[in-house]
Amino acid sequence: MIKIKNIYYMLAYAYQTLNEAGFKSIQAEEFKNLHDLTAAILIRGVSNQIKRGLHRNYIAQTEVTGSLRGKINITNSIKQNTMLTQRMVCHSDYFSENTLFNQILKTTMQFLIRYGDVRKENHKELRKLTLFLEEVDTLSPHSINWNALTYHRNNATYRMLMNICQLVMKGLLITTKSGEYKMKQFLDDQQMHRLYEKFLLSYFKKEYPQYSARASYIDWNVDNGITDFLPAMKSDITLTYDSKTLIIDAKYYGQAMQTNTMFNSKSIISSNLYQIFTYVKNKDKNGSGNVSGLLLYAKTDEEITPDNEYQIGGNRFSVKTLDLGAEWSEIVNQLNTVTKLI
Repeated sequence: MIKIKNIYYMLAYAYQTLNEAGFKSIQAEEFKNLHDLTAAILIRGVSNQIKRGLHRNYIAQTEVTGSLRGKINITNSIKQNTMLTQRMVCHSDYFSENTLFNQILKTTMQFLIRYGDVRKENHKELRKLTLFLEEVDTLSPHSINWNALTYHRNNATYRMLMNICQLVMKGLLITTKSGEYKMKQFLDDQQMHRLYEKFLLSYFKKEYPQYSARASYIDWNVDNGITDFLPAMKSDITLTYDSKTLIIDAKYYGQAMQTNTMFNSKSIISSNLYQIFTYVKNKDKNGSGNVSGLLLYAKTDEEITPDNEYQIGGNRFSVKTLDLGAEWSEIVNQLNTVTKLI
């Protein structure tokens, strides 16, 4: 089982904003669950954002009014006979903090207040912060369009906050059969996989800049130049040092092994091995052997966890397990050994 403190460290690497001074005090705190951890992060983050100024944007509105402003819609005014009452249909823009960013913040905080297992002092702080968002609407959690969030210089400070909100709303919040909401104690595998992958990439970028860590596309090693309809190959993490390359595929599953019921045996999930094999062989176009592959699983409760190295067709393939339930210092040691595979 993953320690709550370890999730914080993963978040801190994934979202570097958490290393700023305003969040440093969180490292010293102990959290009994993920609800309280995300609440504490939002409290610091939203407080900082209020000091900087809440995001505002121009919002279009249409109204029938006797005080003419904006653009007058003559056609609709005639259709609605508004001129009989000395009013017109007007289109105007107003500068408001009732933006999607603030709506998501308010909605997430209110769901943590209502359904989260949050300690008393954090519960109180969340309530106080929602008072600064009185003019902001709330949303149905299932109607939030996360893909509609676009960032630029004026709202870049919201990026980490939106990622935390998405973890809460998509990874913790569930709907019961009766239609009521409740919050799980742990993130679902899909959200944990996203966090796990982002954490690993950010860790190697920060701690090992000499390895030029990145999530890179791999070209197909085609013979005739035709690549129509071939799927894109994008690695989770690629480490490069001199002429050597290590392609890492991060895997966060409930199970890391597959079972052959006929022979009652365990083996590495075949599709995962085929995937990393394809990446490596296409990357190593010249067959130099300088490209290696690594399947890095998050440890599960299975009795057998993979920890193997194979030499296949001139390239090295490793399958390792990262124990996220260990002490953080041990996790760091495990990650540091990965760089020795390059």
